Amino acid sequence: MSPSRRSLLVAGTAGLASLAGNVRDIKADMPAADLARISEEANAALMRGDVDTYRALVPRTQDFTLMSPFGGTPSHEAGFTEKTWEGMKQFFRNGTLKQEVVQTYASADMIVLAVIERAHVEVGGLPAQDWALRVTLVYRREDGEWRLSHRHADPLGHAITLEQSAALGRGAIY
Repeated sequence: MSPSRRSLLVAGTAGLASLAGNVRDIKADMPAADLARISEEANAALMRGDVDTYRALVPRTQDFTLMSPFGGTPSHEAGFTEKTWEGMKQFFRNGTLKQEVVQTYASADMIVLAVIERAHVEVGGLPAQDWALRVTLVYRREDGEWRLSHRHADPLGHAITLEQSAALGRGAIY
């Protein structure tokens, strides 16, 4: 892990904003475990509404796709405007996040993290509550660094019945 990235992780949340500008790149020789720790720091920042730190910690590929836990059509990097990012600062507020790594997969040019994100956060104006998301993150080596190319999250951290799953699959509210 680079000295600046290690400093960022040691600094904790108070030092994140000041150090984030120095760690734009996620070095390509970084182990999956270090990438998982940075992912947790970045998503914890996002749950606080700190979009700038999230963006500094997680560079994305130009063909990035997001499959949101709210469903619907996948989003693409080209659709993330500054207005979108500004809206996210208000959408996620006052949250905390802990990440449980379920599995990591690594090859020369790709790292996949399967994680469960457990947050306590205000989302979209709802009162603060617990959220458990199952998340798959795909990082691809690009220009000497790891960049996030895909994020898929679903809110099924707690088991549901077959009937509830079928209702979700057909778009019905149960």
